Amino acid sequence: MIRILRSNIIDITGFFMIALALLLLSFSTQFKLPLTLPSSLLNLNTIFLSILIEALPFVLIGVLIAGFIQIFVTEDHIQRWIPKNKVMAVIVSCIVGALFPACECGIVPIVRRLIGKGVPIHAAIGFMLTGPLINPVVIASTYMAFGNSVKMAGLRMGLGFLIALLVAFAVSRLFKGNQLKAPITLHSSLTQTKQSFTNRFWSMLTHSIDEFFDMGKYLVIGAFIAASVQTYMPAKALLETGNGPASSLLVMMGLAYILSLCSEADAFIGASFSSIFPYTSILGFLIFGPMMDLKNTIMMLSVFRMRFVMIVLALIISMVFFTLLLVQNFI
Repeated sequence: MIRILRSNIIDITGFFMIALALLLLSFSTQFKLPLTLPSSLLNLNTIFLSILIEALPFVLIGVLIAGFIQIFVTEDHIQRWIPKNKVMAVIVSCIVGALFPACECGIVPIVRRLIGKGVPIHAAIGFMLTGPLINPVVIASTYMAFGNSVKMAGLRMGLGFLIALLVAFAVSRLFKGNQLKAPITLHSSLTQTKQSFTNRFWSMLTHSIDEFFDMGKYLVIGAFIAASVQTYMPAKALLETGNGPASSLLVMMGLAYILSLCSEADAFIGASFSSIFPYTSILGFLIFGPMMDLKNTIMMLSVFRMRFVMIVLALIISMVFFTLLLVQNFI
C-alpha cells in the first residue's frame, strides 16, 4: 500500500513539474525571463501542448472504460461474447470496434484490460484497429471534411475494415498468448459481484486513476517525440518526394504517423492535401494514422512486448500500402 502511494505521489509530482515547465515556456515573454528561447523551442512547445490537449480527454475516456471493464465485466461475459472460432472472433471484434466510439489515444488501456479479462490477442487487435478508424464520429467528420462526400467516407470505412481484418488474421497465425509485458492482476469475479454498486463504482474510479497515471507518462513521452519530429523534420522536403503513386502514398502514411492526430479531427487535415496528392494517398493518411501513430506506438511499447509491436506495425504498414496500391485504379 505504501509503495503504491509513493508511486502515485511520484507520478503526480512529475505531472505538476511538466505543467510548470510548460507554463514557463508558454508565458516566457510575459514573465520577462532573462533566458531567450529560440523560436523552434517555442514552436515545439506549442505543438506538444496541442497534442496533449487534443489527446487527454480521449485518454480519460479510455481509462474510465478500462476501469469499467476491470470491475463490471467478468471472464464469463467475455467467454459468452467472443466466439471460440478464430475467424469469427476476428470478425466480431472488428464489428464491435467499428461501432465503438474510441480514439487511438485511449484505445491501448481498453485493449490491455480486455486481454487481461481473456480476449484473445487477435480479437483485441481487430478491436484496436477498427475502434479509432471506423466509429460513427470519425465517419461523420470524414463526410463533412471532404464536402459531404459519401464516397470518401465509404472508402475509409470499407478499406479500413478490410485492412483491419487482414492484420488481425495475420496476428492470429503469427502469435499465441496475450503478448503483454507483464500479467495484469485481476480481482475475482465472485468477489466483484458480491460488492455493493457503490463499492464497485469506487473501485472502478480507483482503477481508472491508476490506469491514467500508468498510461499518461507514455502519452507525454510520445507527444514530446512527435512534437520534436514535427518541429525539426523538414516537412517541405518530405512533401517534395511524393511525386509518384507509391512515394506519395508512403509520404502521406509517414505524415500520419508523425503528426499523431486524433482520428476525430484528422480528416480535415487530410482534406487540405487533396490538391497536392491523389485520393489513394489521402486514404493512406486517413487509414494508417488512426491504426498506428508515433504516440500510440510508445503507449503500445509500454504494454506489449517490443517484438509484437514491431511486427504489428510492419503488418499495418504493408497491408495499408499494398491494399491501396491494388485498388488505386478503381478509386
